[in-house]
This record gives sequence, C-alpha cells and structure tokens, in this order.
Amino acid sequence: MYVAVKGGEAAILATHDLVAEARRGDEAVPEISVAQIREQQGLACARVMNEGSLYDADLAALALKQSQGDVIEAAFLMRAYRTTLPRFGSSEPVDTASMAIRRRVSATYKDLPGGQVLGATYDYTHRLFDFALMDNGSVMVGLDPTISGHEGASATGDARVEPEHDGSAQPATCPLDAHMPRVPDILGAEGLMEPEVAPEGDPRPFDLTREPVSFPADRDVRLQAMARGDEGFLLGLGYSVQRGFGGNHPFVGEIRVGEVSVEFVPEELGFAVDLGEITLTECQMVNQFAGSKDVAPQFTRGYGLSFGHSERKAMSMSLVDRALKCREFGEAAQYPAQQDEFVLYHSDNVEAAGFVEHLKLPHYVDFQGELELIRRIRAEREQRLANENLTLPEAAE
Repeated sequence: MYVAVKGGEAAILATHDLVAEARRGDEAVPEISVAQIREQQGLACARVMNEGSLYDADLAALALKQSQGDVIEAAFLMRAYRTTLPRFGSSEPVDTASMAIRRRVSATYKDLPGGQVLGATYDYTHRLFDFALMDNGSVMVGLDPTISGHEGASATGDARVEPEHDGSAQPATCPLDAHMPRVPDILGAEGLMEPEVAPEGDPRPFDLTREPVSFPADRDVRLQAMARGDEGFLLGLGYSVQRGFGGNHPFVGEIRVGEVSVEFVPEELGFAVDLGEITLTECQMVNQFAGSKDVAPQFTRGYGLSFGHSERKAMSMSLVDRALKCREFGEAAQYPAQQDEFVLYHSDNVEAAGFVEHLKLPHYVDFQGELELIRRIRAEREQRLANENLTLPEAAE
C-alpha cells in the first residue's frame, strides 16, 4: 500500500532537472549523439533491443543516451514505447540457413563446409587498454596491417580462415561460399541429431506479451521469454549447468551472425511481402544424449536467437534451452536452470528491477506497522524476563 506524500511534488520535479544535468555531464565535453551511440556502441544497442523486445537501433541508441547508459532502464523505455505500436500480425519464420553471413564459427568441425568466418570478434584480442582510442583523431584505430599480415582483413572485416595443408590457418580474401549449411543440419542428415518437427498445423507462436504464461511452459514460450530476458541472468544459469548444476557441457555446433530477410503476409494480398533485413545472432549447441529405451543415442540441441551481434546472449540462451528440455529426454529436473517456472519468472530484468527498486519508494505505513510490532514484542519479552527474575528467588526459598 502506498500513500501520498505531501510536499513531494516540487522535489520530484527538481529531480528531473538534476537528471538532465547529470545526463549532459561536463558541458565542456562535446555531447554524444544518438548516431554515435548507434554506430560505435552497437553491442550495447543490440542488448537493449533484445531486452527491450523491439528491433530498432536508433531507438536503442536514444534509450541508452536518455538512461545514461543504464541498459535495464533503456530496455524499460523500449518496452514502454513498444506498447504504443500497432500490431499487424506475425511475420513468416526467418530463414537463418540463407543468412547473409558476417561471422560464422564452429567448435565441432575444423573443415566446416563453407569455411569458418571469424568476422569482427574480441575472441582473439588481448585484454589490454588501447590508449590510442583516447585520442581525438578521425582515423580508425585497429590492428596494424603489418602485424596482422593481411591488409584486407582490418579494412573489410572479412577475416575468413582456411586451413593449410600443414595445419596452420591463413587469412583469405576469397568470396564467401553461397551455401553454408548449419552444423545441426549436417548431423541431422546422418541421423545423429534429434529431429525438430513443427507442431501439427504449425500454429503461430505464443505471445507472452498478450497472454498469461502457464506451466509447464512449451518451448516457444521458453525461447520467447529468454530472448527478452536479462543477459547476465541467463549467462549465470548457463554457467551453472556447465559447472555441475545440470550436467551439461556441450559443443558450439555453430554461431552465425548476419542479415536475414523478414517477410509478412498481408491478409488482403495473400502472399509474402519483404519488409527488409534485420541482423541476428544464432547459436546452436550440440549436446550428447546417451539414449533411452525408445530413443537411440544421438546429439541433442540447445537453441538461441537474438537481435544484433549478441553472441554471449545467444550462447547463454542455448545452454538454458537445452537444460529446460530435460523432461523431454526423461531427465530429472533437479537444478535451477532445469526449472522452467524459476527461469521464466526471474529472467525478465525489467520486472526484476521494478520489484527491487520499488523498495526505494515510500513504505512509511508498512514500516510503522512493523516498528510497532517489534516494540510490542520487545516489551512483552522484557516483561516476561522481569517476571521470571521475580519468581526465581521465591522458588529458591
């Protein structure tokens, strides 16, 4: 229960001015623009789009600027805006197999059909400060081509690796293959990967923003909740299943980052219309399954799909997705990452932040009630102890 606080309106309005002042910072320093955030803080924008459940890099950059870089507050802004948008329906399923690849790596096949495409990644960088980034120059700061040995790699971002006969890896600038099959599809062709079949009738996926979630939740609900869930929470859960709270140590079958087309079928037309392209990150984990009485030994998959370039999110999501499939394979659900109710109820950082941060708001009546309760209990305790002290000497006599 909340009560009105007299005289607080002026103070609240004053905080708006203080927030604007804090957001701007030192006026001697040039103000950062939304375009700069969008172009130079792309990974942060991707996280805001995922957790805000809305694909719009410009709005994500604006939300980050308005929230002073607070990702959860920025996601909250995105979700609030999302509720004002008209809804026309659901798009057709995107085809990640025909993705225009920017980056594509696999930990399962060295000679992956189509090749490994390293792209832009921090995987091979040293965690050392690059103080050149503090300069105010207009040139792009990156690897010295004389060090990398490949001038085209830093210029184009196409750092493709092709194994040589001696086992070493050499960068190449040849065009990417038109056909890059997904690793689970390769295993599936041999019958070694669990098949994934659409439900009968291929119904539209559940929309947790419009319908209440019930448990046990179907996989489309779980994936939707994790796609907009907090990256750090999912990362912790994914880490937990690798450390023994779930018994799962998979292989990265494939991570691919790139652009895919989004199509929509208007009712009045009856055929698909291309709405444009979006950048997605897809991760498919490969997990061993010893089999059961009815199912032969095979590999199972964990799946993660996220907006923008967000590999950590997609990987965490795929780890937890496989953990949540435990009942489908007759495995006991013993750990947090295997409990769909625990995962879905606690992965939403906007809800979690609201519930935690509401503790800052006035709770005067509640606290006064508890304060009086504690005072009464203490008074009763002291009276009881006093009575016991009075009766002890009489008992001794």
